[in-house]
Amino acid sequence: MDILTYTVVPVQSIMQPSGHLGVTEPISIAGPADNDTAKTRELEKFLVSAGLYESQEEAVLREEVLGRLDQIVKLWVKQISRNKGFNEQLVLEANAKIFTFGSYRLGVHGPGADIDTLCVGPRHASREEDFFIELHAMLAEMPEVTELHPVPDAHVPVMKFKFNGISIDLVYARLSSWVIPEDLDISQESILRNVDEQSVRSLNGCRVTDQILRLVPNIQHFRTTLRCMKLWAKKRGVYSNVTGFLGGINWALLVARICQLYPNAIPSMLVSRFFRVYTQWRWPNPVMLCAIEEGTLGLPVWDPRRNPRDRTHQMPIITPAYPCMNSSYNVSSSTLRVMKEEFQRGNDMCEALEMNKADWFTLFEQYPFFESYRNYLQIDITAMDDDDLRNWKGWVESRLRQLTLKIERHTFGMLQCHPHPCDFVDTMRKGRHCAFFMGLQRKQGVPLQEGQQFDIRATVDEFRHSVNMYMSWKPGMEIFVSHVRRRQIPTFVFPGGTRPARPARVQGIIGKPTSGSKVLQSVPRSKSSVSELGETIDDNAGATFDSFKRKSLDTATDTMPGKRTFSSPTLGRLSSESDAEASEDQAAIAKGGSNKNQQNLAEEVALKAITSGAFEEYLTEVEDLDAIEDYAPTGVSGISSEKLRDSTPPQEPFPGRGACGEYLAPKYELAGFQNGNMEELE
Repeated sequence: MDILTYTVVPVQSIMQPSGHLGVTEPISIAGPADNDTAKTRELEKFLVSAGLYESQEEAVLREEVLGRLDQIVKLWVKQISRNKGFNEQLVLEANAKIFTFGSYRLGVHGPGADIDTLCVGPRHASREEDFFIELHAMLAEMPEVTELHPVPDAHVPVMKFKFNGISIDLVYARLSSWVIPEDLDISQESILRNVDEQSVRSLNGCRVTDQILRLVPNIQHFRTTLRCMKLWAKKRGVYSNVTGFLGGINWALLVARICQLYPNAIPSMLVSRFFRVYTQWRWPNPVMLCAIEEGTLGLPVWDPRRNPRDRTHQMPIITPAYPCMNSSYNVSSSTLRVMKEEFQRGNDMCEALEMNKADWFTLFEQYPFFESYRNYLQIDITAMDDDDLRNWKGWVESRLRQLTLKIERHTFGMLQCHPHPCDFVDTMRKGRHCAFFMGLQRKQGVPLQEGQQFDIRATVDEFRHSVNMYMSWKPGMEIFVSHVRRRQIPTFVFPGGTRPARPARVQGIIGKPTSGSKVLQSVPRSKSSVSELGETIDDNAGATFDSFKRKSLDTATDTMPGKRTFSSPTLGRLSSESDAEASEDQAAIAKGGSNKNQQNLAEEVALKAITSGAFEEYLTEVEDLDAIEDYAPTGVSGISSEKLRDSTPPQEPFPGRGACGEYLAPKYELAGFQNGNMEELE
């Protein structure tokens, strides 16, 4: 058997009639200069030294594991067909297929990364009984399979396990066909006909991944650039979909769009253009790789003109496969602010690189999260064992975004949150534990009002109630929220448990400032700086959290009839103001000058048009945020929406939880702590 058959999916570029990929013409079709080629070689060496590439032995093992998994699901579907009483001819024809998606399919996975896999089965192979019971039982009996963990109630139901040490995330799609052909093409829209919602989500993982590869002009350049940007995002603390930043698919779509706009650029150029474009991008104008079409199946698609929830999206990044949806709806105004600052820093670093005033190591410096703010929220969670902690942590983590949104709204955007995308473990504590942190600061650039206070006790109390309905709560599952100052950050968050020496000054943008870059002023550590923020926090705050009910993304979105296309405007034809600017730019180009200067100016004109977009009329604000704030998929980390009760959150502690049921939320004000500690913020 050919072990590669599971991934062989033809990838053909989808060219527009005008000969380009994407919804607009490219910004520039210029190729690399000698300096660009040299910078790309340096970048590739850096990525290798960073350990981003797996060994040949691991690559071969992955292929063997996937080939074996393909054999297993074929045996499984024949076995259940026989058990259901099918005749031998139908049993012989019964088939299932394995596809891959995500980072493995894109070709940007690293050592030890899991493989996102899709099993496609016939209509008589059910998810609930046949996949999660029969196939689970088969896998459980195999000595090669370890850490088998089914999550049937997740937004996309998944079976997680390791096969010969390779981590696998296996999802299932049940088609309406009785027989699954070996040459099945899941890229066709008809594959979604008469399938359930969960199967649509499972199939679209593969469909989106394959469509991305079809929509980039050079797959190898795309892969190298994406590896680079994923590493950068992790180093700078902006790689996490659940906490309101961007995940793997979001970064892939952003990089793919840059590849479309600069089709002849090589990786070092694409990295530089990535920051140049997204530093100037006027969010919430959407990033799209192709036009959005309604299709023929009536599935809901992203359309801010008709769907009020879509108008609230801060940073729309649209998936290219039908039904096209916003992949980054978790982004909040606070996390968007952080990412925009990081885009600006990246642009500054790339400009310094081009002038040989910096190197790639500078671009990828670790973000000093625990040195960047004076005040933090610390969210500690505990559980009795590893399984409980995994479920509890997944649930609480999925709700932290709501705490950010509530703080933003209740303080009218004046108090900004910066959630850390990772959790930290205190190994010295009894039981199972982890902690999350959020940096807090007053909105920059706004004049301070005398006596300004931020009282978020009610906000955090509301957050408690929103998660206080977790039906799978078990003894030992507790959560505590407290305020900590920078100097009080626990040592278990630092490498080796050692607090690093404090730098003399903290800059809003970390790194060497370059010409034209905007660097936030540093703030001295003194009591006089208290008035700049105007906050005091009860630092003994704590609470016991349960769970809450989330609205479904798919069921909450209205189906949009008709067919339409979103595309960026013709270059230089944005609005009357933009027309005037474009005319001036075109006149400057016509005056002549060196070819290099003309090329740069022409690129700036095109960049201005592309990044401005023409979607403001669709993205007006919605006043009733309470009605849409829970706009997110149901079921996180095994939590089923069917298991959640839709009732008023209890006002009293749950039985058996003791004093932890009492809740003291942080209060931000200029007075002292409620517990009598009259300390002030740094």
